[in-house]
Amino acid sequence: MPITAYIGLGSNIGDKRGNCLQALELLCRAGRVKRVSSYYCTEPVGNRDQEDFVNAAVELETGLSPVQLLTACRAIEDALGRRRSVHWGPRTIDLDILLYGDQVIESTNLTIPHPFLTSRGFVLIPLCEIAPQVVHPIVKKTAAQLLHELKDPHRVVVCGP
Repeated sequence: MPITAYIGLGSNIGDKRGNCLQALELLCRAGRVKRVSSYYCTEPVGNRDQEDFVNAAVELETGLSPVQLLTACRAIEDALGRRRSVHWGPRTIDLDILLYGDQVIESTNLTIPHPFLTSRGFVLIPLCEIAPQVVHPIVKKTAAQLLHELKDPHRVVVCGP
């Protein structure tokens, strides 16, 4: 039975928006893309000495398990040239599973909901655009409520549909 998952996309190397579009195209193999947010230009978090990111959120209906979806996301990152050399460093593409239905998973390789979902504007703003009423299964608040309470000072502005 298909489940609804939310995926965060981000890129800050090369054709950032093009990288996100390619990832989105490849993500269609993992399920049915139901909604995609606008693209947002965002300041980097953590390692600030890098280019701004382009971020978006995707609603995906999938028959894949959480681990299978993670494997699919990593394969897309690899296919688009992602290199994991610097923590929070520049990347051609980053795909994060934000939510997977109402499941809570904590393992060495996968944490759902995404551990930074509640604290980052570049995640919550695009998520709220496509699913403001989706509920965080741990804190029991909607994405819209979390965004309203957000204290993230990083710049996030729409940079295209």
